[in-house]
Amino acid sequence: MTDGRSEPLNSADPSLERVDDFLRPALVIDADHPEVVRFAQDKAGVDGSPRQRATRLYYAVRDGFRYDPYAIDLSDDGLKASTVLRSGRGWCVTKSALLAAVCRAAGIPARVGFADVRNHLSTERLRQTMQTDVFYWHGYTSIHLDGEWRKATPAFNIELCQRFALQPLEFDGSADSIYHPHDLHGNRHMEYLRLRGEFFDVPTQALRAGFEQHYPTMQRLDSVSFDDDVQRETASLHR
Repeated sequence: MTDGRSEPLNSADPSLERVDDFLRPALVIDADHPEVVRFAQDKAGVDGSPRQRATRLYYAVRDGFRYDPYAIDLSDDGLKASTVLRSGRGWCVTKSALLAAVCRAAGIPARVGFADVRNHLSTERLRQTMQTDVFYWHGYTSIHLDGEWRKATPAFNIELCQRFALQPLEFDGSADSIYHPHDLHGNRHMEYLRLRGEFFDVPTQALRAGFEQHYPTMQRLDSVSFDDDVQRETASLHR
């Protein structure tokens, strides 16, 4: 991964030229939703620099909402940042959209980025459903701080990291925060395969097309519990 300065901004809106453009609300990054605005005001606070306030928002999103890839809903409403607030859970794309939304609501420019990654640590049920260990369209947030775009990855909450023996991703706004290649025991964790660019809003049509192409047999799993599967499959790590 690079620091983002050399990457093209793949946006459907060619009028986006200024950093301040990334303060505007969008369909999925609904930064003007009353609940998003309220959350941003409560968690960012009014004191401190933009970097300090963005850091507070990062941890509020990372640990305040459970990571749940069994509850993927690719409808417009299912992807919205405000939906994550209501449900209390999300996956990498929606939690990244939420972080971007609350940053914008707090006056901090933000956008969403995407990469294809090979994830060596997922549940057996998810691997069987996806039929691959490659996660296409993995989402992260890019936040503009101190004149630079910084990548932040809020997907895995602290409890999940502890269950899987992963090093939690920390973020202070001074450097990119992306997945580590290995877990705490030296096992392979995450491998970045391809960068897809950074966007003003989640590119819903491209995202849906990508899922149809790469996961043609994937079914929704929200009738079962991701947390229960994680607890069962990681039980040996906690004996």
